[in-house]
Amino acid sequence: ELVKLNNLGYCYQYGIGKKKDEVKAFEFYLKSAEGGNSDAQNNLGYCYQNGIGVIKDEKKAIEWYLKAANEGDLRAQYNLGICYQNGIGINKDYKKAFGCYFKSAEREYSSAQYILGNCYQNEIGVEKDLEKAIYWYKKAAENGNKFSQYILDAQFEIGYCYEKGIGTEVDKIKAFKLYKMAAEKGHSIAQSNLGTLYFNGDGIEKNLKQAIYWYKIAVKNECEIALHNLGYCYRFGIGVDKDNFKSFEFYKMSAEKGYIYAQNSLGFLYIIEEGKKDLEKAIFWLQKAAEYGDEVAYDNLGICYELGLGINKDEIKAFESYEKSVEKGYVNAKFHLGYCYVNGIGTKIDKEKGFELYDKAS
Repeated sequence: ELVKLNNLGYCYQYGIGKKKDEVKAFEFYLKSAEGGNSDAQNNLGYCYQNGIGVIKDEKKAIEWYLKAANEGDLRAQYNLGICYQNGIGINKDYKKAFGCYFKSAEREYSSAQYILGNCYQNEIGVEKDLEKAIYWYKKAAENGNKFSQYILDAQFEIGYCYEKGIGTEVDKIKAFKLYKMAAEKGHSIAQSNLGTLYFNGDGIEKNLKQAIYWYKIAVKNECEIALHNLGYCYRFGIGVDKDNFKSFEFYKMSAEKGYIYAQNSLGFLYIIEEGKKDLEKAIFWLQKAAEYGDEVAYDNLGICYELGLGINKDEIKAFESYEKSVEKGYVNAKFHLGYCYVNGIGTKIDKEKGFELYDKAS
């Protein structure tokens, strides 16, 4: 009887065989939950959390999630973890969040397995352990609905770990296979990364035709990384006919979506591109990229400050920009910073430092 009441609530909530009625859904969940049905208790908590058929009350949501979780309901344990992690109806507590996710994940709830992998990867409530992150991502990919977004994310994350050697040995072939699985199901970043593996011939035979194919698919899915990569291909005629107009447009779309490398590329094009020169816009985009830490943008900004391109000439700021770029490891900036030391641009002359930087840049 309690199961039937819970199922009726579900039907009313989602309009399955019944006219959708969230108030009735709440009432049926409540009857079933008060009778001790843990599924209904979890559903009731969800209703309180999101204001479904009842006034939103996050504290009551916690009460019902706790009842269900104590009965071993794996979805309630997962939902409780979300609440602890985000401070929903209760004080934030990453350790308790991790504990809830772990209980749910151990009982094969794939959503919890995915988020547990994320906890291990990003040190949320537990010490960083990339091997365990990969283990739980794999479990999520094996156990979950193959069409759900978080499984695509898990496949992508594992692929990324294999590509970069995060918590495991670098294995470009495994990365390729996982990216391909996620890409074929519509994961836009996996599509872009797959294109890059083809572009570079990493772990697979280089294939520019396939690289362009996957970049274009990812672009259709509005992936800002692919927009930049495709812009690069059109800029230099790699795998496609050279087309500076298309290149500019792709860089611009990527930059507007917040991709810092595109913001730097776009800023640079506003300085050098015939018919597109706009030094004010160049400074705008270079500063945006630099704000987010792009080392090349800092170097380009240094040039603008040194020469007074689109901005008041300021040798001290030029020096500081070159210095930040060098700190972030950009080799070309070492030459520019060395030049500043040798010639006393924005700093005292220090030829020893300057020539040392020249050596490092060469």
